[in-house]
Amino acid sequence: MPLDLNAYLKRIHVDGVPAPTLATLTTLQQRHLQHIAFENLNPLLGLPVPLDIESLQHKLVQQGRGGYCFENNLLFMAVLEALGFTVRGITARVYWNAPEDAQLPRSHMLLLVELDGQRYLSDVGFGGMTPTAPLRLDDTTAQATPLEPFRVLPAEDHYRLEVCLGEQWRLLYRFDLMTQWPIDFEMANWYVSCHPNSKFVNNLIAVRTEDDCRHTLLNTLYTVRYPDGSSDKQDIPTAAALATLLAETFQIDLTDLQQPLEASLVGKGLAGS
Repeated sequence: MPLDLNAYLKRIHVDGVPAPTLATLTTLQQRHLQHIAFENLNPLLGLPVPLDIESLQHKLVQQGRGGYCFENNLLFMAVLEALGFTVRGITARVYWNAPEDAQLPRSHMLLLVELDGQRYLSDVGFGGMTPTAPLRLDDTTAQATPLEPFRVLPAEDHYRLEVCLGEQWRLLYRFDLMTQWPIDFEMANWYVSCHPNSKFVNNLIAVRTEDDCRHTLLNTLYTVRYPDGSSDKQDIPTAAALATLLAETFQIDLTDLQQPLEASLVGKGLAGS
């Protein structure tokens, strides 16, 4: 099934078919993050996470759902290719909220875009701290985005992506430019969606950005994060209230999922009834 480019552009509120420019890449990345949530309901409910383009379009575009890195970035890569961008997927080891000396797997996917002689990182699937604009790979200075500043630093055999929260730089992930094949994404996708110790199997996670903030949900903790590093936090104790929050604030269509989701949250002890 070929990509339905017009349906995707309508889903993220972009009119017309734009040219493959940096301005287009920037707009698409920001709009995708605003209108297609990061969420892990399928792994949480024990449902499969297929990565073929037909399944990705059906879930993220037609059903009004979201997804995590492999789903969001594979769909976004197909969109960029259809628009004429030169793009490929690469993988990263996630260090957000983890010790820097931890030996972590390549569990994250992002995109490398070549445009007008420059290389850019584009990512619509990291979750709580996804950059809201493309980042120049070969620039070590702080790079502004609509929300927080980011920087890309070379480090021995890899790169570091860091975000500035307030006045503190924090490591998000480490990556290299090794060519990745579809099987590499399939293997990592199986691990994060099926392994019994995966955080996506054992926790409720959702993220959506707006022009001036990020909405994040980890189990019952709902947080609104601001670019200066400050945040507002609220506990959402019941499964029914969490489902309402997912539908309204995170704009996730829960058709046919609300009852099994609420039952799963209660059954796993992630929320009260």
